[in-house]
Amino acid sequence: MSNCRGSGLNRQWNIPQGVPDWRGYRCDDFVVNDTKLGLVQKVREHLQNLENSAFTADRHRKRKLLENSSLNSKLLKVNGSTTAICATGLRNLGNTCFMNAILQSLSNIEQFCCYFKELPAVELRNGKTAGRRTYHTRSQGDNNVSLVEEFRKTLCALWQGSQTAFSPESLFYVVWKIMPNFRGYQQQDAHEFMRYLLDHLHLELQGGFNGVSCSPILQENSTLSASNKCCINGASTVVTAIFGGILQNEVNCLICGTESRKFDPFLDLSLDIPSQFRNKRSKNQENGPVCSLRDCLRSFTDLEELDETELYMCHKCKKKQKSTKKFWIQKLPKVLCLHLKRFHWTAYLRNKVDTYVEFPLRGLDMKCYLLEPENSGPENCLYDLAAVVVHHGSGVGSGHYTAYATHEGRWFHFNDSTVTLTEEDTVVKAKAYILFYAERQARAGPDKL
Repeated sequence: MSNCRGSGLNRQWNIPQGVPDWRGYRCDDFVVNDTKLGLVQKVREHLQNLENSAFTADRHRKRKLLENSSLNSKLLKVNGSTTAICATGLRNLGNTCFMNAILQSLSNIEQFCCYFKELPAVELRNGKTAGRRTYHTRSQGDNNVSLVEEFRKTLCALWQGSQTAFSPESLFYVVWKIMPNFRGYQQQDAHEFMRYLLDHLHLELQGGFNGVSCSPILQENSTLSASNKCCINGASTVVTAIFGGILQNEVNCLICGTESRKFDPFLDLSLDIPSQFRNKRSKNQENGPVCSLRDCLRSFTDLEELDETELYMCHKCKKKQKSTKKFWIQKLPKVLCLHLKRFHWTAYLRNKVDTYVEFPLRGLDMKCYLLEPENSGPENCLYDLAAVVVHHGSGVGSGHYTAYATHEGRWFHFNDSTVTLTEEDTVVKAKAYILFYAERQARAGPDKL
């Protein structure tokens, strides 16, 4: 009896008699000449067969465990019965959590997501036009890539329930092609990515309004009438129909009283966290009141006197004068996207404001911020939370992004490839970076896009 050493093993094997100085043939510590009967080779083959069978059995066992764990992770007990969790995670391709968090949030904006999922797949043709869509052309150019198509594929994959995680490699490739700022694998700002993504989707979809083809979803819905469109850079698309609102910017000269009004379309509102709350890092901290989302909205819409660096060019005074500025919301969007400005530049660094901001899950009332609140019904001003993007860490160039979103009455936490069910109490404790509020639907009659 002899011991085989190597690869961390300490097993005993029955060695045929007549083998001279056998040692370590599994790890080839050294080699000796074989016998005339080839006994050493037989030992080698015997050990190799044992190793292969053990490896095959171990791989089969691991595969079964993985399949069972994947199946169990997609199941949930509700009222005593087991139901499947259809949510799918997104694999991190190298610091792409910023993209994953935004994609998961947008996939839970029902009207927005349904529009893309109902788009036709790429039309197959022959020759030079093979694989190209018929309803958008503007941003393709020589690259021959389609952000809309890859975005559609990703949204379709996220709620099929057939896999635990989906790899958005094709979408990320298109992002690299058309958004040079996001090339590479360094951490990026999720809000900046969201704005680029929506802007490019909007521009690409506008090709359908240049006489080629228009999606029947936009054609059939009467609520997208000319008076109700929020157009940014041309014709309206599903992007502006869902996220588009209009601000009225009022500037008053403090010398002559001249008032200037300007209407600006928006896809999201960036809100400062008031300075008096900036040292308030947690909800349970006992130093004064907790900052709320209403505090941030009030700070955004309150009358503000512009400082010396922002003097207003008064057309009546014919020179720059001190002035006041105030924002009103002239039109609310169907989905109100609120960005909390957590990153601020100092002399050398971009610091993070880690203040906890309290936000409602339901019933965010925006009526008091409207220019003409009397023209809006009570239900049209109420919003319920649909998704939240959270930044974990100390700086914009580091840390990690995750998202919370509600789907069919249940809250999910999306952490790259991991998707877990969570409670509302956990969601409201999050330090929100981007909040997506969906307009509350009127009870009478189905709502249209």
